[in-house]
Amino acid sequence: MSSGVSSDYMEEENYPFAAAKCGWFSDWVGFSPFLRRRCCTWRERRAREAGACGGRLSGGDDGPEEKRLRIGPVPQAPSWPGPPGNRVTVVLGAQWGDEGKGKVVDLLSLDADLVCRCQVSRAEGRLGALVLMEEEEQSWIVVMGKGSENWGIKGGNNAGHTVVVDSVEYNFHLLPSGVINHSATSFIGLEGWESRTVISDRAHLVFNFHQAVDGIQEQQRQQQGGKNLGTTKKGIGPAYSSKASRTGLRICDLLADFDEFSKKFKVLAQHYKATYPSLTIDTDGELQQLKEYAEKIRPLVKDGVYFMYQALHGPAKKILVEGANAALLDIDFGTYPFVTSSNCTVGGVCTGLGIPPQYIGKVYGVVKAYTTRVGVGTFPTEQDNEIGELLQSRGHEFGVTTGRRRRCGWLDLVLVKYAHMINGFSALAVTKLDILDTFEEIKIGVEYRLDEKRIPYFPANQELLNKVTVEYKTLPGWQCSTEEARSFSDLPPHAQGYIRFIEDYLGVPVKWVGVGKSRTSIIKLF
Repeated sequence: MSSGVSSDYMEEENYPFAAAKCGWFSDWVGFSPFLRRRCCTWRERRAREAGACGGRLSGGDDGPEEKRLRIGPVPQAPSWPGPPGNRVTVVLGAQWGDEGKGKVVDLLSLDADLVCRCQVSRAEGRLGALVLMEEEEQSWIVVMGKGSENWGIKGGNNAGHTVVVDSVEYNFHLLPSGVINHSATSFIGLEGWESRTVISDRAHLVFNFHQAVDGIQEQQRQQQGGKNLGTTKKGIGPAYSSKASRTGLRICDLLADFDEFSKKFKVLAQHYKATYPSLTIDTDGELQQLKEYAEKIRPLVKDGVYFMYQALHGPAKKILVEGANAALLDIDFGTYPFVTSSNCTVGGVCTGLGIPPQYIGKVYGVVKAYTTRVGVGTFPTEQDNEIGELLQSRGHEFGVTTGRRRRCGWLDLVLVKYAHMINGFSALAVTKLDILDTFEEIKIGVEYRLDEKRIPYFPANQELLNKVTVEYKTLPGWQCSTEEARSFSDLPPHAQGYIRFIEDYLGVPVKWVGVGKSRTSIIKLF
C-alpha cells in the first residue's frame, strides 16, 4: 500500500510536521489507515520511553479494534502566521466608482507611512502608466510619498477623486488622495518633491496619439448607432491595446537606449497613422519632447518590484493602497463592455504593485448610500425620475474628470454583494448617508428576477442584465439632518437601521459612515 509519505518521514525529527499532516484524527480524510497506525505506533514508543503510559484508547476506523495509549490531548495542526513582513491595507470601490474612496484614503493616510495609488486605474502598465502630454495639467504619472521610501502609483488621469479639507476642495486625477497629508506625502511642484518621488521603470507610456485615437474611436462608435462607451478620451484604451499587442513602450525603454526607443516609437506611430488616416502625429517633435522628459525623470526612476519588496520586508510601516474606479468597472468582472481597461478589483493590487497576495491585509470596500453611474451601461436600480433628480442635485453628482452628470438610483445590494464575492471585503465604508436625509422612505435593491424567477447571481451578459427586475426593501426615512453626527449613537434610529440592514444583508461590518463632505464628517464605528 502506498501512503504517499515515506516511513522515515514519521521519525522524531519530523514529528511536528507529521502530526500536523496526519494528525491522530480518526476522521481525517485523505490519509490511509497505515499512516494513522504509524503515527499511533510512534506515540506509543515515545510514551513508553517517557514513562507516560497513562491510559488506554480503544477502537478506530482502521480495522480490527486495537488498544492504543492515550498520552494527552489530541495535538492540533500548528497555525501558519504567514510570511514575515508588512501588510498592505487596501481601499476599493464597490460600485461603479465615485463612492468617496478619496475621503476614506485621506482619513487612513493620516496614520500611514506609505500611500500607493495602484494599478487599478485605466492607463497603467504593470505598475502604472506615465502620461506624457503637451498640456501642463496632463503631466507624467508619479509615485508620491514621505521620505525616499513612500510612493503612490496611478494608472491614467481619467479617474478622479474629490477630498475636502478645511473647507477647501481638492480634485485629484493622477495623485493619491493621501497627498493632502503633508506628514505622509508629497505633491509635485512643492519644494523638494524630487527627493520624495519615485517612478516605476515598468510603467507604460501613454502618448499624445493614444489620446487622439481614443477620441476618434469614440466618435466612430457614436456614428455606429450611438454605441459609444462613454470613455474619458484620455488615451487609456488605445494605450492598453498597445500593451496587449506587445508594441507598447515603457519607462525602462525610454531611459535605456533612446535610439532604439525612437525606432519603436516610430513603428507604433506609423501603425496608428495607417489605421486612422485622419490622425496627425508630429513624430520628430514628440521624440524631442520625450528625450527632454527622459533626462528630467531619470533620477526618479527605480525598479518598482524591488522598491515594494523593500517596503514589505523592511522596518515596520503602515502601507495604504488606494484603488481607482471600482469593481463594476473591472475589465473582467465589471459590466462589460462598459468598463475600464484594467482590473479594479483586489487582484489588481497584486498585479499593479508587484506584490504577493499573502501580503494583502485588510480590504475595505467603499459604498455610496445610494448608487450612481457615469456614462452609458446597464443600471438596474436607476431612478430616471424625480427621485433620481433629487439624489443628483443633493449629492452634487458630476464627474470629477469629465464634469458629466451622474445617473442616480437606489442602493443596489445585489451589486455590492457581487463586489464582495470578488474582493472579500473586511469591512465597509458607507458614504454620503446625509444625501438621504430628506427622503420619507428609502428603497434598497435586494433581489434580481429574470423571467419572474429569482437569480442568485449578477448576470455577466448585458442583454440579460437589462431584462432583470429588481425587488426592493422599503425602509422608513429619518427626515432630519445627519451632518452633525460624529458617533453612531448620534444618528437617528432609522438611519442606524439603514446601516444595520446593509451589514445584515452583506454579512460585512460597516466601519465608517460618511455624513458630509469634510474630513471630519465621518463616523467611525469600531
